[in-house]
Amino acid sequence: MVPTPQYAGERVVVMGLGKSGLSAAASLRAGGARVEVWDDKAASLSDATSKGFAAFDGTSMNLKDVRAIIWSPGIPHGYPKAHALSVKARTEHISLICDVDLLLQAQPDATVVAITGTNGKSTTTALTAHLFQHAGRKVAVGGNLGIPALDLEPLGRGGTYVLELSSYQLELVPHLACETAVLLNITPDHLDRHGGMDGYIAAKRRIFANQRPPRTAIIGIDDEPSAILYEALRGDGLHRVVPISVKRAVAGGVYVIDGVLVDATGDKPTPILDLRILARLPGAHNWQNVAAATAAALSQGIPTNVIVSGLKTFPGLKHRQELVTVLKNVSFINDSKATNADATEKALLCYQNIYWIAGGQAKEGGIAPLASLFPRIRHAFLIGEAAKEFAGTLEGKVPFVLHNDMQSAIKQAGELALAEALPDATVLLSPACASFDMFKNFEERGDIFRATVLELWPRP
Repeated sequence: MVPTPQYAGERVVVMGLGKSGLSAAASLRAGGARVEVWDDKAASLSDATSKGFAAFDGTSMNLKDVRAIIWSPGIPHGYPKAHALSVKARTEHISLICDVDLLLQAQPDATVVAITGTNGKSTTTALTAHLFQHAGRKVAVGGNLGIPALDLEPLGRGGTYVLELSSYQLELVPHLACETAVLLNITPDHLDRHGGMDGYIAAKRRIFANQRPPRTAIIGIDDEPSAILYEALRGDGLHRVVPISVKRAVAGGVYVIDGVLVDATGDKPTPILDLRILARLPGAHNWQNVAAATAAALSQGIPTNVIVSGLKTFPGLKHRQELVTVLKNVSFINDSKATNADATEKALLCYQNIYWIAGGQAKEGGIAPLASLFPRIRHAFLIGEAAKEFAGTLEGKVPFVLHNDMQSAIKQAGELALAEALPDATVLLSPACASFDMFKNFEERGDIFRATVLELWPRP
């Protein structure tokens, strides 16, 4: 745990008592702060007070002498409706920050590499950390990925925090000052939480605020909002801007052409590696992740040969096109992290003869944007609240069946794929939906998929 002594003797409120909130409360208490905790859910508050934390009075909301409010990024504070506590805090000029900001305040001498984007940030974060570890660097990885930020190891000077940051977190990290900041892409998502696309883009742009030398800004330029931001930063005279692309060669950047990774950050473009050999990082979307992680490693002085060997040894990330098993002609792929159509599109582009398990809590637009990829789908197995909506979209285009639970969908999908014995067949869980109608989170959904597959078809 990283203690936070900067608030010693101060009154601090922790709002939201999930894993990161409880971690923040423990860190603040260890640093000598006078901690009070609050959650709109009575059960969560009761659990925290049973651990010895004082309860904040969320009814009267007395903020006298409160130095800061540690706000859970998952709790809306501005949109779609401002939370009463956030309104009062801002009226009284009290900062709302998250646990990542506490980490940054407590560890000012550590190097920070931060990564954001609508899609791909978890894989890129894990891959970047892997490359740094492969190079012998002292690294801790977290933020929106893995364990809570304050449960990471204190690193100090010479250490590097590789942090995945969501748009929710970026609104709550005023002390963020990265040496290297990465923006992969921007497509519409979480618009209700940011008051529209402009607010969402503004949240993502905050990753480049207050950067420290060498002020490296790595930006994917294959979507319009990111390309516009690239041009703005390139002209501000403050940042060293490195473009990345999987669609074209880019001067001064890192890009992929015909599957080959190219470093053009030096005197001349230099091919690095044919990415088609990386079975754990399939498809153009993963190639963008590779280009970004490579650019981040290069910005911190990691040699090209070390990067190449690191890319070859990356084990992949759970729930992101995770290969569970291969039986005869059929691959079973866990892509539970695909909670919107844009993420599922990336998976559908990687495979043919797909037996697709989809559904859950649908995002705006559903799966209609995936229509051009329907010919790749042999059969769809639909689950959750979105099953009937998705069935309406697929009607007359893709055969489908509705299931009451995911286990029966897995069984039928696997049996059909094995029976049809088509080449390169794939049973793909890529739901294009949130998981909360049937599961605690996408991790539980993916874990159940993996366990069910291996129970039905044990590895040889």
